[in-house]
Amino acid sequence: MDMSRIRFDEKGLVPAVAQDAKTGRVLMLAYMNAQSLQMTIDSGYATYFSRSRNQLWRKGETSGHTQRVLEIRYDCDGDALLLTVEQKGPACHTGEISCFHNPVLTADEEDLPPTSGVVQQVYDVICDRKEHPREGSYTNYLLDKGVEKICKKVGEEASETIIAAMKRSKPEVCYEAADLVYHLLVLLFEQGVTPDDLWAELARRR
Repeated sequence: MDMSRIRFDEKGLVPAVAQDAKTGRVLMLAYMNAQSLQMTIDSGYATYFSRSRNQLWRKGETSGHTQRVLEIRYDCDGDALLLTVEQKGPACHTGEISCFHNPVLTADEEDLPPTSGVVQQVYDVICDRKEHPREGSYTNYLLDKGVEKICKKVGEEASETIIAAMKRSKPEVCYEAADLVYHLLVLLFEQGVTPDDLWAELARRR
């Protein structure tokens, strides 16, 4: 990074926004000086400057909720940084995933545009069902039945997706494909494969 393009303020600081690499969710806003930015680049883990304590602090140094930095960008004016990170645990000291959890104006969840991050969210729910089973949970039913049942369902949903495609029905294709993706995620979980593993394999094939 050419730090000569970074416009630190009169106190030698620049705001730094951390964004979750998996979900795209904004996690927190902190500040960096030249030293903390260099330490972040060198170590690969986010280090910030605390204005209240007047000292450097490495994210997660006491909580263990570290941020592995995948990418750092600066904005068009050079006076703000964007860190794309792999967040371990919650980002906020309150225990919330994101520091931005206090609503001022909110939208209904169904009004928000869906993103590819929903795949990770569904996978996380599957993981949670395994760790915290719920009575009547279809996911728990599949996991309890095991790989043979899960594979059978993947095959059934794949067939139904093919039938919908042959009918050239976009709504049906979308519906059946969603069923297929869900059951495939359950299968991936059962096999110990994560979405990140899948993305890495797809990236290898580009």
